[in-house]
Order: sequence, then structure tokens, then C-alpha cells
Amino acid sequence: MSRVLILNPADDVAVALEDLSAGSTPDELAAPVRDDIAAGHKVARHAIAEGAIVRKYGQVIGRARAAIPAGSHVHTHNLAMADDSRDAEIGVDARPVAIQPGATFQGYVRPDGRVGTRNYIGVLTSVNCSATVARRIADSFRPEDHPGVDGVVAFTHQGGCGGASMSPDVTLLQRTLSGYARHPNFAGILVVGLGCEANQIPDFMAREGLQAGPALRAMTIQEAGGTSRAIEQGQAIVREMIAEAAKAARQTVSAEHLTVGLQCGGSDGWSGVTANPALGAAVDRLVAQGGSAMLSETPEIWGAEHLLLRRAASQDVADRLNARLDWWRDYAERHQMELNNNPSPGNLKGGLTTILEKSLGAVAKSGSTPLNDVIGYAEPLTTKGLSFMDSPGYDPCSATGQIASGANLIVFTTGRGSVFGAKPAPSIKVASNAKLASWMDEDMDIDASPVLTGASLTEVGDLIFARMLAVASGEPSKSEALGVGDNEFVPWQVGAYL
Repeated sequence: MSRVLILNPADDVAVALEDLSAGSTPDELAAPVRDDIAAGHKVARHAIAEGAIVRKYGQVIGRARAAIPAGSHVHTHNLAMADDSRDAEIGVDARPVAIQPGATFQGYVRPDGRVGTRNYIGVLTSVNCSATVARRIADSFRPEDHPGVDGVVAFTHQGGCGGASMSPDVTLLQRTLSGYARHPNFAGILVVGLGCEANQIPDFMAREGLQAGPALRAMTIQEAGGTSRAIEQGQAIVREMIAEAAKAARQTVSAEHLTVGLQCGGSDGWSGVTANPALGAAVDRLVAQGGSAMLSETPEIWGAEHLLLRRAASQDVADRLNARLDWWRDYAERHQMELNNNPSPGNLKGGLTTILEKSLGAVAKSGSTPLNDVIGYAEPLTTKGLSFMDSPGYDPCSATGQIASGANLIVFTTGRGSVFGAKPAPSIKVASNAKLASWMDEDMDIDASPVLTGASLTEVGDLIFARMLAVASGEPSKSEALGVGDNEFVPWQVGAYL
């Protein structure tokens, strides 16, 4: 039985399939293991000179800080970031996708033709000052009392005032709110403001081209006469929306109406081997059905961007991706930060060492199809196939932008364990290893670890794709069954997160 995994013949490291004790000699290694090495961590396949490039997945993940003897643990103590140029031939791997529709799900077809996977009523807030009123309105309605409606959810945040009315944070907030107001997973939206905030509701709606009507209403606490009266007024509006929303019924639609946001968090050494590439196989199936997927978290493609540039559908797409990477490089320098600081303590404990290694695994979520578009945070997604949406690496913030851009489903891979949920878009969790899938079984929807015991990435990808269709049709994801997702609305405040 193999005790280490060699991912590419060109690799300088192997990955421990189980905990290795110093002195043991796995058949796949030429020398005994010199250190105790935890499963998912890296072991040197041969002696590596100080300053030499170190490869995993056949790609550069860093440089040796010091000479590394064969059989040694390779991690933060002896592996450093490598800033070598990662030139890419633009579009050389962008191959046309043959669209072969046939897969379907049961969705809600909205008047504008877009399709929802859920049927919520949303209570949006223009400013933090209206957060309590919005929550009181939403919390007064229980899903079990209103058949046909998935629930009433308040989306509160920390912004909307305290700055210029056209500041970057306010315009990003407006774009995000607009994306939620138009989202097909909502049957109705109520926007609640205080009345004197910088983010004035009439100005915001006019700027974003939103038209008030039966399914989009707005009110302010000051105009209502205070907190209690505003809650009563909001409850009356929501009751009207629920009555209309309950008339909606699911119908059979093509999988081309699925737009999936791709997320990873709490990653480990197996994420880039099992869960992420298996999700990539599912994305390839979705795109072949005419559907759409969004990769995001710009700081977490750093070091692997050349793989996306090779799949860029045009020079313009490549230029826009490079422009966003340049912005993040400048941002990090201005704030005296390093993009290589991105791997979290949990990532490090799970076996990841540099942002290069983490990013190579993260990009695997996108599969192998062409990169057709690059959009800004929360900008409407209009291109089919695979797109990239600029965002921080902070999962709730990134997923909020994807939902605002139109994602009606989220698939989230994790190796350490994430409990993320994201109303109104169901969140499907994919565990990278069997221990996590068993230990946190109430949170994990799919176990991708069979990739390590003989299952192909295609087989596990097919399971993920089937789960996408089932959840899109109304089957609860694990996070939904737990009621998670009311507090994960986190619009990007520029400068707050990396």
C-alpha cells in the first residue's frame, strides 16, 4: 500500500498519505524519512540544494531556504516564496467546448427569464443603522408558516454612511445590493433605510437602474415614524410579498440556467489533489451543458495565474485578469503587506506552505475550459462558461460578490472544515479528506477522498455535478439543513480584507 503520493514525475516532493515516522522508508522514496511528517504534508523525494526551485503538481511552489536532504519534511522552516516570472502563452490551452445539453433541474422561472434555485423574500439594508429593524421584520416570519416560500432573510452590513456618497465603498455596496435585488432566488425584495444616510435609497436605485414595484419596495425608518412603526410597516409589505411568492412553482429547466460560484476555504494539503480538481471536473460538465461558473478570490490565484492566462479566450480577457493582479500587487505594497501572508494558520497546519502552492490547488476548481470573461466585484455576469470575478480571498466577502453577480448556487471545498452557508444561494460543501468528511459529517455534503483510494476525478466530479442538480432542485444542502446563511452577507469594504 502506498504511503506517499507523487503527483507529477517532475515534482521534488511527495505528499504523505498517512502520518510518517522518522526512520520509515516508503517504497516510493529513495531515502528513509528523516522527520515525523503528518498526512497531507510534503516530504523531499531527493536532496534539494539551497536556493533551488521546488516543484509540486509539476509547478513551482517555492525555493529552498537551506539545503534539504532527501526524506526531509518540506514546510515553512525550509521552503520560501519564489518570485520567479511565470510567463504564459495567452490562450494556448483555450479549446472550444462542445455544448451538449440534456441535464435539467427544477427551478423557479422569473418574469425576466432568469431561473432561481430558491424562493426567498429578502430584506436589504441601505445602511447599518437599519439593521435591527430589518432583522426584526425578517425574524417575525417562520418558513414553516408560509409553504412555498423558503424564508424571509435580512441582509445587514457595516456600511452605507460615514463617508462620501460616491466613495468606492458606497458604490461597491450599491452594486452588491443591486445584484441581490435582481437575484432570481428572490421572489420579492424590501429595502430598508434610516433616511439620512449617505447611501440614499432613491439615488441608489436610480444609479443602479432599479424600478420600484410589487416585487421591489423601499421604506425608511424616519418616514415610518420610528422603530416600531417601521417594523409594522415592513411586516405588512413582506406579508403581501409572501402571498405572491407562494404562487411560484418549480418547473423543469436546462442546466444552462445554473450559475455556480466556486469557493475554497480552510484548505489543506489534499484540497488541490482531491476536492478542488474534482470540482473542476464538475465545472467542465456544467460548462458543457451551457452553464456558468465563477472563480474568484484574486489573492488566491497568485502564482497560478499563468494557468488561467493560458486558457484565456482572448488577449482582452488576459489583459483584464493581469490588471486585477496588478491592482492587488499595488494594494499589498501600499499597505505594507505580502500576498504570501495569505496562507492561514489552518492552511499551514494542513500542509500548505506558500501562496504559490495554495493557488495552484485553488485554480484547479475551475476545471479545464476556456476563461471567457473577467468582471469586477459584484458586476453582473453576462458571459456563459467560466468567468473570473475579482474579490478578496475572504470567503464570505467573495461569495457575497458572486451571488450579487448572479450565482444561484455555491460549491465550497474545504480540507480543515468550513461551516459556511450563503442565503439565498445554497452552499454545497466538498471535503478533501475522509477524516473531515466523517468528523464534520453534519456540514459536509460530499467526500472527495475516494480520489486517493482509486476513484477517478471524473467519477467524483460526476457526484458533485449530480449534487448541484439535486440541490438546485430544492434538496437542502447540509448548511441549509442547519439553518446557516443569515449572517454571511459581507459586501467588500476596500482596504478591510485581503
